[in-house]
Amino acid sequence: MASIEDVLPLGRELERSYPVHVRGRLKFRVGQIVYVAFSRDEAVMGFAFPREEREALVASDPRRFSMPSTSDLRFNWVHADLGALEPAEARELVVDAWRMVVPQKLSRAYDLAHPEGPG
Repeated sequence: MASIEDVLPLGRELERSYPVHVRGRLKFRVGQIVYVAFSRDEAVMGFAFPREEREALVASDPRRFSMPSTSDLRFNWVHADLGALEPAEARELVVDAWRMVVPQKLSRAYDLAHPEGPG
């Protein structure tokens, strides 16, 4: 069972990333782009995810993953029940979301520095 403590270090350590609190919710940003956001109760983690792949992700495990609200469908975004994820899986989702908002050279540098992955 993952918790916010399992992924919070990534929000501080990934290059160009920083955590912020907006209206009582923790979010991870690169510049002004939010790539991960938690619900106020920290039970749901929203994260950047390719729009064309999200329906397949949700269909693969609807207990763990869900579509964003109707108003957020226009974004590359999906939700996960944080407690239904393993800590390593939650960290991997954060890193993959971060990859969507940083230049490829940063993503490649991360891979070289962390060949074992974020886990």
